[in-house]
Amino acid sequence: MKDKTQSKGSFIKGAALIAAGGFFAKIIGALYRIPLTNLIGGHGIGLYQLVYPVYCLLLTVSATGIPSSIAKLTAERLGKGQSDKPLFKTAMKLFLLIGLVGSVLMAALAPFLASAQGSREVLGGYFTLAPSVLLVSAISVFRGWFQGRNDMFPTALSEVTEQIVKVAFGLLFAYLFRDNVEKAVVFLLLSVSISELFALVLMIALYKRSPASKERGNEGGRVAMKSVLRLSIPVTFSSLLIPLSGLIDSVLAVRLLGGYAADPVALYGLFSGGAVTIINLPVSVCYGIAAASIPAVATAKAKAEEGKNASVKKRLFFSLGITVLVSLPSAVGLYYFAEPAAKIIFRSLSGEELQTLVKLVKIFSLSAFTLSCAQTLSACLTAQGKPQCAAISMAIGITVKTVVYVFLLRDPKFSVFGLAHATNIGYLVAFLLNFVYNLIVSKKRRRKANDNGDRSGE
Repeated sequence: MKDKTQSKGSFIKGAALIAAGGFFAKIIGALYRIPLTNLIGGHGIGLYQLVYPVYCLLLTVSATGIPSSIAKLTAERLGKGQSDKPLFKTAMKLFLLIGLVGSVLMAALAPFLASAQGSREVLGGYFTLAPSVLLVSAISVFRGWFQGRNDMFPTALSEVTEQIVKVAFGLLFAYLFRDNVEKAVVFLLLSVSISELFALVLMIALYKRSPASKERGNEGGRVAMKSVLRLSIPVTFSSLLIPLSGLIDSVLAVRLLGGYAADPVALYGLFSGGAVTIINLPVSVCYGIAAASIPAVATAKAKAEEGKNASVKKRLFFSLGITVLVSLPSAVGLYYFAEPAAKIIFRSLSGEELQTLVKLVKIFSLSAFTLSCAQTLSACLTAQGKPQCAAISMAIGITVKTVVYVFLLRDPKFSVFGLAHATNIGYLVAFLLNFVYNLIVSKKRRRKANDNGDRSGE
């Protein structure tokens, strides 16, 4: 009973650490934009935003794909009493290689990307940002290893460190080169690479100080790169689906709204840059629960396969229950306090634009609950070795969303609100499918364990 209480306590502590780290990092990042805009102006921010989405796409892959898969594999090996050293070495070699290729590709494609965007001024920015691909890959392996050991502090600390260093160097460069906007943007993007270098040095120091790095035990055999990739690829694909869906929406939804709206881009901006930003706040907090779920469920799975007393289903429902306790009140709060939330976060909006955003937040508030739950259940599927099921769920959900809004946005009566309704439906479908998949996978594993037990008793 005491072990179970300690396990739940460490789960909640880990989830809270990741959530707090991510939340503070987002707050620091949001506040950073205010002085930055004052120093380099709208044109400078525009140039910065041309290059920065490439980094954001990279961050989506590395922040969820690599750490989630490494955390699952680490927790599983530890649950079986094996050393995680071979896994760590294999993963680091693999993702350093992938990161190096990514950095070289970004640098090689820089002239093409800058030309395609019609802004040769950002060419230097791609070069200064390129090293971050390699650095983030290495950081992500460390984060996954620590998370697999149920130690969430290094991840939270590194996320906050990244933001603080980026802001410090970014504002320094913006001030020094405030009379040369193009040069300021290049150095602003260099500050991102510097921040990742600081975070990597921090991770190396924390790893060396960790008693776990000096542990000796059953090596459990060599780990093939293929086994790491087999898990990482579907996790990465799943994490890419939402940003890729946003890219499709930015073209398709705007064109559909353009059939009758005077300014379809502004309407889409209120949804994607306004409502989505507000709804993502509780979702990002719940990411901590999803991250903590992976080692908890993976360890239970490994112990159950070893014939020890451990319930994957109980861990799964505990993770989901905590997510519901956080996300459901958040969704209700956003519905009833949509107007003050919109006014605080987007102070420049007023009149019809503000009212449109408020209505969008009210409609879209449901997704704060469903997307948070889908996120946790997706992590549980990864922990059970079935990340492809999570990818399928989200792919179906996004397909449903797209089909629904293509139908709704043709009607001026729905306008951009049809996109919010469609996204709600899509995330609800993904949540329900993830829930069903988790139950099926748990049931199959329990039946297999019972069959093995019967055979061993014969």
